Amino acid sequence: MSYLFSTADEQRQMLERIGVGSLQTLLDQIPSELQLKQPLDLPRALTELELQQELTRLAALNAGATTRACFMGGGAYDHFIPSVVDEVTSRGEFYTAYTPYQAEASQGTLQAFFEFQSMIAEVTGLDVANSSLYEGGSGVAEAVLMAMRCTDRSGRVVVLGSINPQATETLKTYLVNKTTELVVVPAPNGFVNPSELASVINDQTACVVVQQPNFFGCLESVEAIGQAAHQAGALLVVSFDPLSLGILKRPGDLGADIAVAEGQSLGIPLQFGGPYLGILACRQQFVRKMPGRLIGQTVDRNGQRCYFLNLQAREQHIRRAGAMSNICTNQGLMALRATVYLALLGPKGLREVAELSCRKAHYAADRLKLIEGCELRFASPFFKEFVLKYKDGANTAIRRAAEAKIDIGPALNRCSDLDWLSAEDREQCLLVAVTESRTKDEIDRLVDALANH
Repeated sequence: MSYLFSTADEQRQMLERIGVGSLQTLLDQIPSELQLKQPLDLPRALTELELQQELTRLAALNAGATTRACFMGGGAYDHFIPSVVDEVTSRGEFYTAYTPYQAEASQGTLQAFFEFQSMIAEVTGLDVANSSLYEGGSGVAEAVLMAMRCTDRSGRVVVLGSINPQATETLKTYLVNKTTELVVVPAPNGFVNPSELASVINDQTACVVVQQPNFFGCLESVEAIGQAAHQAGALLVVSFDPLSLGILKRPGDLGADIAVAEGQSLGIPLQFGGPYLGILACRQQFVRKMPGRLIGQTVDRNGQRCYFLNLQAREQHIRRAGAMSNICTNQGLMALRATVYLALLGPKGLREVAELSCRKAHYAADRLKLIEGCELRFASPFFKEFVLKYKDGANTAIRRAAEAKIDIGPALNRCSDLDWLSAEDREQCLLVAVTESRTKDEIDRLVDALANH
């Protein structure tokens, strides 16, 4: 059972009905000895995040209970999720609604996706967003195919070696039956120098794909990379971390033509690897080449606002040769979670989450690099994630952290498409990600776990 506070108008109507001027006048009729005295002797109020952490701490005092802290990265992160996200998205009309691809899709479902599209367009700084894809990896692949259609080029695709290796693997799968040459530019310093791209971008290059922040957590020179791509007539595809946009420039402001993202950090639990959420946005001139669905807003014959499917060029509706994609569904429930999450945070909340994650990550990095045998592999600026080099080996670091009930990683030796790194780096390096959910005590526990052996 849920309870909603009465509105000011409802309170006024009830007071008028019983003939009392104000709520305080009504309460003053209670004998003084029965009235609750102010101020109350209570501890300070906690935020929802602090309350959850305190209850978790108390629960861990039970016999056999364990409390783990997650510092794992690589594309999926342990961010705090307000309880209202679960409350709203678990309502029956949302939880059981199937993906909208027929004319009879409900107005409520269509409106939810329209709101999602509007928010994604705003945070990316681009003109239009679709109503979601499967996840971030296939989002990169769909963006590349979209760039081929937009430029009428299919000879070459340039991918920075600093993007998520899983996205590169997915892209290879998409291109396996095409003649397209996939060029991966190494990033030995944790990022790619834009001047190194000039020699690999030619007049057959459809797009250049860059991730910001990249897989190693480092920041790329996206604007300069975009200029190099555009000078050759290629498009710029930017894969981004949605929460980083609280403090970093939006993809559209960096010159991106197409922006894609893994939306898991927007109110979606880790939940053993999925389902997650693919995000795609682009500039207006490319909208006809966009995969997936696009929800539009119009008015009905009575002049009332309503929503409709105005673009869904996929194989079920048109001939295969004219389809933009073979996508058959979207992650509707996950897109709804992201919509509720973004609506709750707003611009101020998004900035606070980004700032907290960034500050805590830098605190952790500063502490860890003081440990003998520990160092940051790359010296470039980072957001919330960094590569830690541990002389005893990445797997040893992961094991020692696990013994202290802390999860870190993955180790870079688990990742494909990083063969341009040295054997030593692949053996000794791992990712460490720090979100706003991590506390100072948890960070200090991680430091102690890797230092005391």
